[in-house]
Amino acid sequence: MRSTSSTSGGHPVRRLASVELGSPQRNGGTSPWPVPRGEAHTADREAARLWHITLSVAGEEAPLKEVRRALEQLAHDHPFLLTSRYANDHAEIRYWEEARDLHDAAAVALRLWGEHRSSASLPPWEIVGLEVVGRETYHQRLAAGYGPAPATPVGVHPF
Repeated sequence: MRSTSSTSGGHPVRRLASVELGSPQRNGGTSPWPVPRGEAHTADREAARLWHITLSVAGEEAPLKEVRRALEQLAHDHPFLLTSRYANDHAEIRYWEEARDLHDAAAVALRLWGEHRSSASLPPWEIVGLEVVGRETYHQRLAAGYGPAPATPVGVHPF
């Protein structure tokens, strides 16, 4: 999830939403990417990389219609979500995250379910798995025949 703003030079600059919100990170309660001005911000943006996230959650059974509706709401609120698969007691969410390193991408991914539990009426499930791989690794896996097929439909689907 990104937003666009302008610098004093009038050029659009993209910033991660977690930076704008000032999410606490590992450097003592400040964002790992302070909102710099001008050229320094462009350098930070260029240092960010894309990470493929697979977040697995599970818990007590919930009605399938409610699980689907909650995941659809999460996808509507956060269109960066690519694919969600679900059953009545577990779900898997796949998406791309932009972050400087694996640690930062994982931190954002680990907060996703809990931070949106209320707004999307997500089931009270816990995170039971997290995979974070770089873009190159993701594409190598696809080329080798591992991972989701390229034709996997985007959206919310039952397992």
